[in-house]
Amino acid sequence: MAELSLFQRLDRVQQQLKQLVVKHETLKQENKALANQNTELKGQIIDLRTQVADFKNQDKITKIVSNTTVEKEESTELKHKLNEYIKEIDKCITHLSE
Repeated sequence: MAELSLFQRLDRVQQQLKQLVVKHETLKQENKALANQNTELKGQIIDLRTQVADFKNQDKITKIVSNTTVEKEESTELKHKLNEYIKEIDKCITHLSE
């Protein structure tokens, strides 16, 4: 009878071990998925920070253009040229980042 109890214990330990192995695999997969998600979110943060910086630059240019004492037509033309320069600079920065 003691032997049966020993076999039952051994069987129970084996079942628990199988459950732990399955749980370990599940947690490894979840960890990998979360690591991928973390990497994606970090990339999104970088992109959003870049966009914020671009918006700040555009806002500064708009303020500069608004504060200049030129006629309306000249102000619009100046703003357009500055925006073109900024876009070209952004392209250069993107190209250099690659």
